[in-house]
Amino acid sequence: MASIPIATASAAAEPVAERLARYMRPGTLSLAALPPLSLYVHLPWCLKKCPYCDFNSHEQRGEADHSRYLDALNADLEAALPFIWGRRVHTIFIGGGTPSLFTPDSIARLIGDIRARLPLEPMCEITLEANPGTFERERFHGYRAAGVTRLSVGVQSFDDVKLAALGRVHDAAQARAAVDEARAAFETFNLDLMYALPGQSIAEFERDLQTALAFEPPHLSVYHLTLEPNTVFAKYPPALPDDDTAFEMLDRITAGSSAAGMTRYEVSAFARPGHRCEHNWNYWQFGDYLGIGAGAHSKLSFPHRVVRQARFKEPVQYMTRALAGHAIASDEEVPRDQLPFEFMLNATRLRDGFELARFSERTGLSLAALAAGLDAAERKGLIERDFARAWPTERGFDFLSDLQALFLP
Repeated sequence: MASIPIATASAAAEPVAERLARYMRPGTLSLAALPPLSLYVHLPWCLKKCPYCDFNSHEQRGEADHSRYLDALNADLEAALPFIWGRRVHTIFIGGGTPSLFTPDSIARLIGDIRARLPLEPMCEITLEANPGTFERERFHGYRAAGVTRLSVGVQSFDDVKLAALGRVHDAAQARAAVDEARAAFETFNLDLMYALPGQSIAEFERDLQTALAFEPPHLSVYHLTLEPNTVFAKYPPALPDDDTAFEMLDRITAGSSAAGMTRYEVSAFARPGHRCEHNWNYWQFGDYLGIGAGAHSKLSFPHRVVRQARFKEPVQYMTRALAGHAIASDEEVPRDQLPFEFMLNATRLRDGFELARFSERTGLSLAALAAGLDAAERKGLIERDFARAWPTERGFDFLSDLQALFLP
């Protein structure tokens, strides 16, 4: 069953009160309580678009109007307040793009504007994505003073040849210096690493992995390079390692991180005790998130439905629309028969799986809606379960797409 559009770009000027009335009307779901709420803020500019990137990022040509963009974010947030009225924000994630193109003063203004409009949980995790280029790296201490509590550094590799192949604007020396500065400025931070890069051997990746682990990062996110549609790499695909080599690299990651005292708590995430990413944890548990900024997406729960929203993608158009009070380009209600798949798409990424009661709490559906998929997954050896929880097996983790597909409507 296709998703049900309840507004489109042609209806983007719909008054907030009317949109909220549609969200609150009676429906077939019955959510007993609303899940935790996170805030995602998208800052869309980069120095250069990477050839593998399919995110909504735009090369910054000349001086981008950061001040006007911050004004637009304020207007976007103001208009969204009725959708989340009375709810506390548990985590904030400032992503992009390259958010570290914004000065510490700009980030301080952004965080201050958010605090003035939303109640934040005590010790709210505030993550900022940053790149290792010298221009951005020298700002890390400033971001900490601005209120950022957690940095996510997009290193990707410590090999100059591989960084050039990925189109990154930093080199290996800058990557090492950035991680050193992140360690000095933040109590917790994440290091992003990619594997199965163009022409990469197991020995080359092992050097990358050991370099990363030598910095003793509290959190490590490791991603398999994939050729996404509508990217330069999709049009001009590089020679990538075969699947067996990629699996061997993943085995090295698992073994190496474990030996370094890190736990693989999610399919791509490894952390020391007390350092998991709480923002992503909320995603994976099918929590709610409000997304503001160009191209940002939201998932919001109401008593009788779960709604997804998308903002206008192009930065100039977004600013114009947001400042006029109409940042939402489209929204849709998630149909009943898609909710099991949407929930399991996230929950099966977690090593410890999920509490069975969480499914009904977050979707408003009976656990019977998962029964056929859980039975099939157990027969195939992809999950294990007891009376309280279900979790992916080692085989389920290795063949995660096959496991998730069992819950498609």
